[in-house]
Amino acid sequence: MLEFKYDTQLLIEGKNLNEDEISAYFTEHFKGDCLLAVGDDELIKIHFHTNEPWKVLEYCSTLGEIYDIVIEDMDRQSRGLKG
Repeated sequence: MLEFKYDTQLLIEGKNLNEDEISAYFTEHFKGDCLLAVGDDELIKIHFHTNEPWKVLEYCSTLGEIYDIVIEDMDRQSRGLKG
């Protein structure tokens, strides 16, 4: 069984976004791994494995508009099922 079940991906569009600050917030406040927060001050792509994707969505929605949201169940995928 996987330690972190959900592959959570999304885009954040906003103003004055800072990928380093976002990465630091994730590290301090969320349990998970495989964090990727890349982009510029107007668009950031997030990729994160966690068991609580709703917390990620809640935080990211405070930074700007979130879209292209994908949450996949990696445990189901590892068993050959649709994620």
